[in-house]
Amino acid sequence: MPFDQHRKPIIVLPSQTSKGISRIVNTLKEGAGVTTTRAHVHYVVTEYGVANLFGKNCQQRAKALIGIAHPDHREALERAAYKRFKNLY
Repeated sequence: MPFDQHRKPIIVLPSQTSKGISRIVNTLKEGAGVTTTRAHVHYVVTEYGVANLFGKNCQQRAKALIGIAHPDHREALERAAYKRFKNLY
């Protein structure tokens, strides 16, 4: 995982695959490989912005990640987050 000059962990990825599938998802599929812990990631960057996740709870993290998802997928991600948390904002 890359770090910035202050050693803060950063994940950089395109918001969707070449087939239009969102890379930001509400849950991981069973058996998905996990390469880093939730607490270890400070920033996630896509072409739509930067999500600062450091010190945030799951609901706050979801909101930040939805904000940098591809616009075509945000509504579905918001619905999934609302279903999980019962209140996203």
